[in-house]
Amino acid sequence: MAERTRVGIIGCGGMARSHASRMSEVLDRVEIAAVVDIDLKRARAVAEHFPNDPVVAADYEEVLDHVDAVLVVLPHHLHHPVTVRCLNAGKHVLVEKPMANSERECLDMIEAAQRNDRVLMVAYCMRFHPLILRFKEVVDSGTFGEVFQLSIWTEQHTQRKPESWHCRANTLGGGQFFSHGCHYIDLMLWMLGRPVKGVHLGTNRGTPWMEREGTSNVCLEFEGGILGYHFGTWGARGTRLGYSFHAHCEKGMVELHLRSGRVVYLGDVEKHVPGEHDPGQREIVLMEEKHAKPTEVEMAHFIDCIETGRKPLTDPVSSLEGLRVIWKLYEAEESESVADLRGLGLGTMGETGVQAAD
Repeated sequence: MAERTRVGIIGCGGMARSHASRMSEVLDRVEIAAVVDIDLKRARAVAEHFPNDPVVAADYEEVLDHVDAVLVVLPHHLHHPVTVRCLNAGKHVLVEKPMANSERECLDMIEAAQRNDRVLMVAYCMRFHPLILRFKEVVDSGTFGEVFQLSIWTEQHTQRKPESWHCRANTLGGGQFFSHGCHYIDLMLWMLGRPVKGVHLGTNRGTPWMEREGTSNVCLEFEGGILGYHFGTWGARGTRLGYSFHAHCEKGMVELHLRSGRVVYLGDVEKHVPGEHDPGQREIVLMEEKHAKPTEVEMAHFIDCIETGRKPLTDPVSSLEGLRVIWKLYEAEESESVADLRGLGLGTMGETGVQAAD
């Protein structure tokens, strides 16, 4: 039997069960060797989910000799120092999104991974969701014609005490858009290519616990004239859309609804009657998956990359490229202008990606 990768979990706030489930598909390939949290009670609660009695500590420095790789699940402002220290200690790192709170911090992390020849992967778990993979496959195939509009809605109620790191701009790295919307900017770039221009509008109306925006609207134009839209809120007291994706194509619409677990096609209208809803619209179920576990697939991919040396799907360079778009949109919002996004997006940094943006 091949030697198992020793993994340490750094950060356990409210995540005990999700940490345990994330590992369920790879427990034959990994040993959970250490669990770390400044609150030892939380660390012990996570450790209890694993049968091999992992080391429990309040300081991650104490466990570095016991692990080969770490999962960093900490407040965003701690991603950079902890990740760089672990990489410099020769450990592979899967760091939660967003990667870090500044470009310089992201570049430091990329450089540390390259210098130490270690895997650095960013936990954009949505790229591993089977429904999203199917949605992208259908759109990419052109079966229903060229896509001209992609819309993504994420409506949830996420409230913390105002003094929480989660509510403060300097520790969160921004607002809801940076913290959660980074998932969907990443997906739009992955699906639609390079953006040309865009605008962001955010507000903390309805989410007064947030120092910066708790609700955001993003409009992007991509090369070729494709439009992308993302609406995200942490203030939804009710919702119908939940987590929904709509790709409007020339022959109809491809819809993904995460909570119902379905990808469907809506279209095939025989005749358009002006002023009336198109008759004859068909609904075709393209995929149904009600209990997907993308974080398990994500973790297995991380271990694959460690074992084979392959580049992670959610590598740090592409992750930084997505954050650059967000920062540019924030800057334009402050100056009440349209952001020029040319030269940003996936594939614009090359293989090394260690140069700062102009």
